[in-house]
Amino acid sequence: MSSQLISTRQRLIQAALELFSAQGVSATTTRQIAEKAEVNEVTLFRNFGNKHGLLLAVLEESAAFKDLGESLVRRATPPGNVYQALKDYASESLHALERVPEFVRSVVGEADQFPAENRRALGRGVTEANRYVAQYLATVIQQGHLNTYLPAEKLASLLNGMILGYAVIEFTSEFHELWEDRDDFLENLVELFLHGAMSSSAESATNSLQGGFITTEVADLPASLVHEILQQARKWGVRDYALAYVLFGAGLSATEIISLERSHQIYDPQGHFLQITIPGLVRQVPVNQWILGKRYGSFTNNPLIKWHKSRKDAQTAMFLNETGKPLSESELQTRWQVWSERLLTPQGQTPAIAQAQQTWRVEMLMRGITLENLSILTSCDRAQLQPYARRAKEKAALEQATRLDHKPG
Repeated sequence: MSSQLISTRQRLIQAALELFSAQGVSATTTRQIAEKAEVNEVTLFRNFGNKHGLLLAVLEESAAFKDLGESLVRRATPPGNVYQALKDYASESLHALERVPEFVRSVVGEADQFPAENRRALGRGVTEANRYVAQYLATVIQQGHLNTYLPAEKLASLLNGMILGYAVIEFTSEFHELWEDRDDFLENLVELFLHGAMSSSAESATNSLQGGFITTEVADLPASLVHEILQQARKWGVRDYALAYVLFGAGLSATEIISLERSHQIYDPQGHFLQITIPGLVRQVPVNQWILGKRYGSFTNNPLIKWHKSRKDAQTAMFLNETGKPLSESELQTRWQVWSERLLTPQGQTPAIAQAQQTWRVEMLMRGITLENLSILTSCDRAQLQPYARRAKEKAALEQATRLDHKPG
């Protein structure tokens, strides 16, 4: 096929895509397409047979779906804030659909009139776009250290289905009362995914199925139990004491702790901090000298600094195992089990290591840190932190009620 014929074909496909997008398939005539492409209508018939043949070529060759998917992946290496990553994707998708409302209406309202071959091509296009979205979500899940109850491909299908459903309702109906506006829809969509399909690693240990729904429960530990775990860890040596201190004093997950290096520690008389470095995200967290009302040293002299100063090796990892190798997550889990052996939570269960992080988050909120600042320290979005805010309010209410009970009437 000559370059001139290829050029003509591509001009016809592009003209058809623009007209289908602007006014729908039914309202677009082959004459209009030919005129826009600046060719004879006979040329259109010779290349594609009829309008549906041209629509098939649009679906298969214009790369509209592929371009949409690729643009979403290129647009953002998803930010560390998972909430914002999901909202950005949903918002971008809606903008893309809103640029071609007539095409959406046409596909929804006229698809049953398309030849089977066209419908199959439409399905393949949607599947291809979905594949790119699944890649996007997989990156979001990895960077956010999330656990999910469905694979990324299924999550992408559900997310795209909801977004397309929103667009169809908005483009084809008026005066509905399903949501206030676009932002209301986006907020609820993202919250549904964060609480219904995903959970942070720290929260997953206390996620439970109740009546078929997944609910996130914050199970922070009481002060007496925390101090007992710390004392048990201390009996096993300076390293174990430092590990327990970081769990309760910095609110880090097991995964974050084993990724720490010696160079990630920063301290002076004004403060003690750890730098958390994971792919695509770097943040600093304070190491608290006060844990649930009890002081564990100072900014320049505490269990972690003592462990750091006791080291005689050249390893870069902050924590090592008994053989001098970097500590693994399973080994950290084993140490936790040793410290918490024969101890029980108020619910009569063995304490889980994830509860140390939950305890720290609730304690920070109890001390007065704002939800926004806690979001910065943890790289969790506000929606993920809402259960901790509710638990902190519950504890504050209980403490106030207890104080009132000590006062004479």
